[in-house]
Amino acid sequence: MNIMAAAEIIFLASCGASASNENQPALAGKKTQLEQLKQQQTKLNTDIQKLEDEIGKLDTSEAKKEKTKLVAVETLVPAPFTHYIDLQGKIDALNVAYVAPRNGTGGIVKEIFVKQGDYVKKGQLLLKLDDVIAKQNLSASEQSLAATKAQLELNKELYKRRQNLWSQGIGTEVDVLTAKTNAENLEAQYNSQQENLKNAQEQLKFMSVYSDIEGVANTVNIRVGEAFTGNIPGTANPQILIVNTQNLKAVAQVPESYLSKVKLGTNVKVVLPELNNKTLDLKVTVAGKLIDQNTRSFYIEAKMPYDKDFHPNQIALVQIQDYSAANALTVPVSTVQNDLTGKYVLVAEKDRDRLIARKKVVQIGQLYGDRIEVKSGLQAGDVIITEGVQGLYDGQPITLTAQ
Repeated sequence: MNIMAAAEIIFLASCGASASNENQPALAGKKTQLEQLKQQQTKLNTDIQKLEDEIGKLDTSEAKKEKTKLVAVETLVPAPFTHYIDLQGKIDALNVAYVAPRNGTGGIVKEIFVKQGDYVKKGQLLLKLDDVIAKQNLSASEQSLAATKAQLELNKELYKRRQNLWSQGIGTEVDVLTAKTNAENLEAQYNSQQENLKNAQEQLKFMSVYSDIEGVANTVNIRVGEAFTGNIPGTANPQILIVNTQNLKAVAQVPESYLSKVKLGTNVKVVLPELNNKTLDLKVTVAGKLIDQNTRSFYIEAKMPYDKDFHPNQIALVQIQDYSAANALTVPVSTVQNDLTGKYVLVAEKDRDRLIARKKVVQIGQLYGDRIEVKSGLQAGDVIITEGVQGLYDGQPITLTAQ
């Protein structure tokens, strides 16, 4: 039974193989025929396109029927072009005084003569500290000095008399030398006490705290009875801060890649957003040489003119000029496109009685805002296509929008 089944299977397989072998020549023939038709189709398409192009060049009536695209244009005119480094900075004060006690230790506040927001002059009294001990020390120094002075005068007189008696042969030389020594010791003591008196007088003056600069009391964070040390205990915040708002500067951190381009005297525009974008034309007055290890930037500042509306720590947009061209050709950055040949723009050109788009390869320069400088490939008077460039190809007829 198994032998019979195997024989049937072998017979059927051989029949299938024979049928497949019979179909092979027919399949190969059809594939060859298909490939020939495809080649003919490609040649026909090429010939049709060639004839259409030739007809379009010879028959102007056909050209007029070709679909045009609506575009907007701009005529190139040489104009000044400037590139800026855009940074965010702030306004800072040139002169800021963190008021501190001159004796280094301070004292308890007895009287306050300034409040936050007051305008103060240089040398104006701000605080008086408790001066009871300072006055006692001064009084003691004055009394000691007066007593020493009286003894000194007495010993000088005794020394003078001893000298007179010794010149007359009365007394001994030891008496003269003793009187002289006593007078000299008292004079040295008197000079030392004079210095102590000066120190006591200075210590009493330290109990009065004055402003070292003219400006506005930006911070007054102290009350009568509190200890004045210069800083709020436990913090780095000043108890009294005086800011000279008449001498201000714009400051910013510049990336180190611009180190060779930003120098003293470099032009800077400072824009103040909170003052309706008020713009100041300034120059760099300080350009740091130290690169911050964390931010990889360096410090610059530009001195600002006085204005009552300018405030320290106010946000300022700092624009540092690093490139300028007097007569540059620029185009909107959106008009510059790329292909295998490089960057190009499309311009509008006259072709007999119609306008067409024409591709022009360009070399570009600096980019700032929405304009990019064109170094070569265009010339003054060229009409570039600014809108409708999407899908527009070289040689396509165009129609201009109403200007």
